[in-house]
Amino acid sequence: MNIDYPFHFDTRGRTAETSDDEHIRDMIEQFLFTKPGERLNRPDFGSGLQHLVFEPSSTQLEDALKYTIQAGLQRWLNDVVEVRGLDVSRNESTIYVSVQYSVRRTRVNQSARFEGKIQK
Repeated sequence: MNIDYPFHFDTRGRTAETSDDEHIRDMIEQFLFTKPGERLNRPDFGSGLQHLVFEPSSTQLEDALKYTIQAGLQRWLNDVVEVRGLDVSRNESTIYVSVQYSVRRTRVNQSARFEGKIQK
């Protein structure tokens, strides 16, 4: 059983569940949009992505984001996924992250796109 993220109740009033593939996607999303220091017992979990959205746009910033996200996914989810590709872009206060990955247990290739609207 995998608990769906974000936590909510299903139509029967029970904790909503999700498939293995959706759970993996949820774990990637949690890593991307968690701020370092936000989790008490894992203070270095998270990408820090939201802190950089208002920085001046540059190729160096996008490269740094890709490197940081890639390293974080390898550290925290390496036993679950193998990251095959990563793209980061932004438009004003919205960040877009596309991740191509292989699920280690099944060797099935997946891709997911995440969008984060950041408010000051």
